[in-house]
Amino acid sequence: MKSDGLRFLVDMGVGIKVEEYLQKSGYNTTTIRKIDPCMSDHDIINLASSEDRIIITMDKDFGELVYHF
Repeated sequence: MKSDGLRFLVDMGVGIKVEEYLQKSGYNTTTIRKIDPCMSDHDIINLASSEDRIIITMDKDFGELVYHF
């Protein structure tokens, strides 16, 4: 499968199987689990923004945080 240039940042609450699927499918994927499991939500948003990544998360508060970003 082609990744079409999509870049993902997978948050801690998302299962490892999702991470593995994205990576095996050829998507450029970075995981908070590997970077810093204690990273704050604001730092995650800043990282995603600086690297042009789409955040995949289970946290319901990210929408409001991004809105105020």
